[in-house]
Amino acid sequence: MPIISSLPMFLTNRDLVDLIELRHDLHRHPEISGEEQQTAGRVASYLRLLKPDALVTGLGGHGVAAVFEGAEPGPTVLFRAELDALPIEELTGLDYASEVPGKGHLCGHDGHMAILTALATGLARQRPARGRAVLLYQPAEETGAGAAAVIEDPQFAEIAPDMAFSLHNQPGMAIGTASLMAGPVNCASRGMRIVLSGKTAHASLPHTGISPMPALAEIMPVLAALAHGRHSEADFALVTVTHAEMGERAFGIAPGAAEIWATLRTLTDDRMDGLVQKAEAVATASSLRHGLTVAIEYDDIFMHCENAEEAVSHLAAALTAEGVAFDRGDLPMRASEDFGRFGKACPAAMFFLGSGTDNADLHNPDYAFPDDLIEIGGRVFMRVARNLLG
Repeated sequence: MPIISSLPMFLTNRDLVDLIELRHDLHRHPEISGEEQQTAGRVASYLRLLKPDALVTGLGGHGVAAVFEGAEPGPTVLFRAELDALPIEELTGLDYASEVPGKGHLCGHDGHMAILTALATGLARQRPARGRAVLLYQPAEETGAGAAAVIEDPQFAEIAPDMAFSLHNQPGMAIGTASLMAGPVNCASRGMRIVLSGKTAHASLPHTGISPMPALAEIMPVLAALAHGRHSEADFALVTVTHAEMGERAFGIAPGAAEIWATLRTLTDDRMDGLVQKAEAVATASSLRHGLTVAIEYDDIFMHCENAEEAVSHLAAALTAEGVAFDRGDLPMRASEDFGRFGKACPAAMFFLGSGTDNADLHNPDYAFPDDLIEIGGRVFMRVARNLLG
């Protein structure tokens, strides 16, 4: 248990102990995107003890939203955390490490949930003076499917925000520091699956079949060569080949099918269509040259995350008031974030909270979320809520 050197006014030492225990419990029982039923249940059970004015469950799948109402009319302000873990084996050696083989909270979403629950703890003791605070625990962030499902859920219309905020921890930055800027902060991306179909043959008679091997070898480097510019530049593009396979695991069969998986990435949504067209043209031209048919599918579609000036000003004021040093850091990030969809409907902003200069990177098997961030993130969110809602 970390030593707590200072306390915000709205949290007690007992609160922080309970919140750390909640995070460790969530950490032990990770569930990946779309499977977060037990995680949502644990969160909802904790929130019920805080007696929010409304508790929405089953939102966009397994999403949960706690609503704290003010006495006077005012804006609806949403704060978001994520429910899902990753399909990665945890290798931290922590005494509360994942108990689920092949799955782990290796992006810190368990910590983000604890931060949001810290905010719920404070709002439960003192409701907003006006408007309402909506605390959303979103499913399926890692696949880019969760925010869209939440927004499309009819239940969401009842809690639709006038402004939205989120955070993400960031290894490589000192604990107690943050990065923040207006404009694009996370790239648009999508997963592209290219399926090449030819004709199998006996390995002794390969000329009687149609092998995808020449096209496979041709397409991958040409896709990678579509990369352009730096990630902070408007015309940035990046294609990363993430997976390729061909034929059967056998020595007697010449291959007749292959797949290439690649991630397409641009700084903004409006640049993605152009990159998609170029990538599809590469795959189509090569398959035609080599007598193959081609099918192209897309998954993990993320819109770019745009920080609105108005929302950024509220985060900047809160960070300053809480003594959290911040600058633009390495923003914008190449990584994608599902929070961007909320920014299409209202002013929204996300800030990035340092999780240690010696911490492993996100999505690594030895990454570990620092419990000290629960108090820091909770204070910043509470300051935003009080500034906007009283």
